Amino acid sequence: MQQGRLNINGISLQSRLFLGTGLFPNPYVQTEAIKAAGADVLTFAIRRVNLDATQDDSILQHMEGMERRFQYLPNTSGARTADEAIRIARLARASGLSDWIKVEISVNERTLLPDPLETLRATEVLVQEGFTVLPYTSDDPVICKKLEEAGAHAVMPGGAPIGTGLGILNPYHIGIIVEELSVPVIVDAGLGSAADVVQAMELGVDGVLMNTPIARAKNPVQMALAMKLAIEAGRESYLAGRIPRKKYASASSSLEGVSVPW
Repeated sequence: MQQGRLNINGISLQSRLFLGTGLFPNPYVQTEAIKAAGADVLTFAIRRVNLDATQDDSILQHMEGMERRFQYLPNTSGARTADEAIRIARLARASGLSDWIKVEISVNERTLLPDPLETLRATEVLVQEGFTVLPYTSDDPVICKKLEEAGAHAVMPGGAPIGTGLGILNPYHIGIIVEELSVPVIVDAGLGSAADVVQAMELGVDGVLMNTPIARAKNPVQMALAMKLAIEAGRESYLAGRIPRKKYASASSSLEGVSVPW
């Protein structure tokens, strides 16, 4: 858990909310949600971007037109193997998009669970090629540690399968990952509400990446603000230190020395 600003490979980020840009009902709502979220990092699937003319791409145009400057985190969604993910990442960097890459490799379209072995292999190669690599993986502390050892600049375990809104299914594992890793831990996927975000941050993670819970909310802009505030509240709660859980009640005011009239 990093104190102060979040730092990833020398880039200082004020916001700990990483925001996906898909699924919004229209570009206006997307833009307003980005503003409300206050996010520094925006992620999108490279397959959705016209790499032959990124300056004219409809997705990027809406972002470039905003007053703020963002750190782009393109992802390799749709890749089935490490080789596919590596090729996609190289194309994104060659087009001038970013040298940051979210490695996302899944082989099952029903669950979209990440392939840990292919993810590790792609991470090793892309780190060697100078990318800032943020791999999306399962909430397995062992594979997360191996990704850190492979040079990942942050590790992004899923709270639950992508888009399910189930929340943190295994808080114990997330807590262990935070304890074991020295690079930032960003919970990615499966969250559904501000309560889920607070729980994630109280477990000690460094940030949260989300798209569906905001983009598919009845009011995406309002939900973006809620998620921003949830991250702030959860982090402050974690840093403040919660009281220990106890089996029995204890009075908040001591009765010692107080005379009782009966």
